[in-house]
Amino acid sequence: MQIGIDSFAAAGSLNNNGIDRTTSITQLLERIEHADTCGLHVFGIGEHHRKEFLDSATVVILAAAAARTKKIILTSAVTVLSAADPVRVFQEFATLDLISNGRAEIVVGRGSFTEAFPLFGLNLQDYDALFIEKLGLLLNIRDNEEVNWSGRFRPALEEQSIYPRPLQESMPIWLGVGGTPQSFARAGAMGLPLMVAVIGGETHRFRPLVDLYRQAGAQAGHAPEKLQVGLHSLGFVANTSEEAVNTYYPGYAETFTRIGKERGWPPVSRPRFDAQNGPTGALVVGSAEEVAEKILRHSEALGGISRFTFQMDNADIIHDKLMQSIELIGKKVIPLVNAGLKS
Repeated sequence: MQIGIDSFAAAGSLNNNGIDRTTSITQLLERIEHADTCGLHVFGIGEHHRKEFLDSATVVILAAAAARTKKIILTSAVTVLSAADPVRVFQEFATLDLISNGRAEIVVGRGSFTEAFPLFGLNLQDYDALFIEKLGLLLNIRDNEEVNWSGRFRPALEEQSIYPRPLQESMPIWLGVGGTPQSFARAGAMGLPLMVAVIGGETHRFRPLVDLYRQAGAQAGHAPEKLQVGLHSLGFVANTSEEAVNTYYPGYAETFTRIGKERGWPPVSRPRFDAQNGPTGALVVGSAEEVAEKILRHSEALGGISRFTFQMDNADIIHDKLMQSIELIGKKVIPLVNAGLKS
């Protein structure tokens, strides 16, 4: 199983830590480099167009990280494809693939926020249609050097060659999903690896949707090994469970209470957090041993996963604590998960 980190590049000027935006980016690159050194398998950068994040130009951050790392996979988490030009997305990630010597991947999705639609002059009523059309074009470009294509939202391409081509023969494109059955079925029918974001509730409740993905893939004739499932969850690792919870909870509560005001969620409470961090809850916060056990439980509950990524810097944790958590993931969590999978 691949294990890694996803980051939304929180803007330091808004953090309780009081660091500026330049320092925030510098420290993020240090964490990616540290993750590579500690043996983590993948690092993802999100895409947002909001004041509190610095990840609106995802590939620029990943390219800077590529120059400082050797082995770790560098991916988006996610690319908001509905609001992007698939030609430019492909060109940017193909260039990243060349810079990183074949370590680039893309996780495409529609994003959990909608600010990109008015920003780029798009109609939110076209939410689903935009994504479906642009995903088809992106895959067409990935699989064909010369493209013939026409659609509703972009000028047609006629015998158009698109460069540069990536180092990888077929650069991986994952489909990032939340809880919509149609998205799971679509990913399976297209034979795309699936990245499931579970940030609340109980992870095992997503099993019917994952089964739907695998069934759709099998019906479309895709081999089982092609139908990979990844899991993205909120989490943090410390030396003890108490330390992990005490470090993670305050920032988590502030962040999700603030987001909840936008979306109509109730304020975060400690009992609710503790329930979410229980044996079947979506949060993965604890000691290395507890976290490894929970990742294995989640994998079994979903019928097997091939990738797990932690989202941890949403909780306003200082850089040194994040670096320590990355080290614990590399030195303790990954070996424990590997041992559990072999037993």
